[in-house]
This record gives sequence, C-alpha cells and structure tokens, in this order.
Amino acid sequence: MQVNGRIAVVTGAGSGMGRELVRQLAAQGCHVAACDIAERGLTETRELCAEYDVRVTTHLVDVADESQLQNFAAEVREQHDTDHIHLLFNNAGIGGGGSIITDSRESWERTFSIDWGGVYLGVRTFLPMLIAADEARIVNTSSVNGFWASLGPTTPHTAYGAAKFAVKGFTEALITDLRVNAPHVSAAVVMPGHIGTAIVSNSRKVATGVDSDQLSPSEIADVRGRMSVLGEDIESLSDDEIQALVADRARHFEEKAPTTAAEAAGIILDGVRRDKWRILVGEDAVGLDEHVRRDPENAYTPEFHAMLQEDIRWGLGGQ
Repeated sequence: MQVNGRIAVVTGAGSGMGRELVRQLAAQGCHVAACDIAERGLTETRELCAEYDVRVTTHLVDVADESQLQNFAAEVREQHDTDHIHLLFNNAGIGGGGSIITDSRESWERTFSIDWGGVYLGVRTFLPMLIAADEARIVNTSSVNGFWASLGPTTPHTAYGAAKFAVKGFTEALITDLRVNAPHVSAAVVMPGHIGTAIVSNSRKVATGVDSDQLSPSEIADVRGRMSVLGEDIESLSDDEIQALVADRARHFEEKAPTTAAEAAGIILDGVRRDKWRILVGEDAVGLDEHVRRDPENAYTPEFHAMLQEDIRWGLGGQ
C-alpha cells in the first residue's frame, strides 16, 4: 500500500511514535486526522506538519470513551469531506496499573481500557469507513509485552501486559475475519521494543488528569512505597530528590532508548507499504522475540532476564 493521497487516522498523536507517524505520513502526501488527549501536544504535532501540502486535522479524544471516538469519526467525515479512510493507526497507549494486588483498581482498569479498549473501540468505530475504501489497513500497536508480559522479575506489569496480549491476539484473529468478510481490508500488529518516547511521564499525566511534571504528595508516597519494596534506600531522600529521581528516570527512558520515535515510525510505515502483518520494531524487539520463542518455559525467571541483559542488553537503556 502506498500512502500518497490516502487518508489516515492516528490515535495517540500528541507525542512519540504517534506524532512521528503523523509527520511522516504527511511528508509522504497522506492526509491525516490525528487525535490525542493532550491538546498542547496535538498543536505541536500539527505545527510540525504545516510545511506539507496535505490536510492534517487534530481532535481531542479519550480513546477509552466510545462516544468520543464516535464524535471523532463524525469530525473526520466532515473535516476531510469523506465517507472512507484508508489507514487506521490505533497507537494510543499508557503505562501503569502494574499490580492487580497493590495498585488501585481504578489505575489498573484505566491502563487496560486505553491500551486494549482504545484499540477495540477504534476498530469498531472506524470499520465502516475502512470498508468503504477501495483498499484499507488497520495497524494496531501492541508491544513486545504482547508476547512477553514482563519488565523483569521484580516489576509487576499486569495491566499493560494483559492489554498488549489482547491487542496482538485480536489483530491476528482479524486477519481471518477480514479475509472472509472484507478482503480489501487487512490488519497488522506492531510490537515495539524500547522506543524513545515520553510514555513514562505522559502515562502519569493521563492517570492523574494533571498536565504537570510536578508530583503530588500522594504520588511521591507511592514512589517511596515501590522503591521500598524493591529494596532501594529511601530513608535519606527528600521529596525534592524523589521528584528529581522520577524526572531523571523518565528522561533516561526517552533519551537512552536504542530506537527513536522517528525510527520506529519509519519501520512501521515500511511494514505497511510491504503489507507485513507482524511488525517488530527495534533490534531489541527482534532479539527478545527470538529468545522467548526459543525458551518460553523459562521466560519469566530471573535467569532469563539476566540472559537478556547480556545477549541483547535488554533493560540497560532505561527499560
């Protein structure tokens, strides 16, 4: 599939891979409807595309809310003067809700409803417009955590892992469903490794509903609790030092990643053009996939994680 002259919908477009997908699509002559929950981020994304001779529209949408997605689809029809779209990138996602035991139910379900619900509802909402096109493609962002539900032996990761497994399984099941009932529409699942994005800081903002880098007292207490469980020294750290530590870890995750958001978007769009249904993003993703397939029985042991650090440097870039 070529993207020039096509119409694409991209969720989670206010930063990271979503922003880069919008920018690169626009640079290649594709009209884009971009949505996010962060208005400031969307404005910056639109400004980055101002030089391209295409239509880029921005829309404030919480992808976990079906009514907001339905309003988004109506806006796409009106602002792009179309009854169809050719590309749907269900990219929006956050981290959080790591433990079903110690994290709040609200936090757990908020993560799951965005990371899984946003993909499911996105497909449900835009499927009629995809079917109305002569050719269309659904591109769902899962993760390496869609085939390996872990960040390591001491870090609970249940909401995100469960959601990303659901996205992967749903997309694979769509392949047959679409072949039988809408053969001109296809589906692809994207599984990024460690990508340089602001997902760490953005996830906290979405979870709290506050667009600020400053931690609240309750957030600082939560950080202290998690550090204590991991055996880290917290007694000597002031609240300001906790704040600085969290900011530094978020910055390290983005800046030390082996794959940038721009590189990731390029890999995804190359996979779309080549009609690949399974798109691994980053050498770390490829390596992790190989290791998990080779020894699935031991994939959740501390020894397996140590081996990943040695073989593919997994987790050493801020993962």
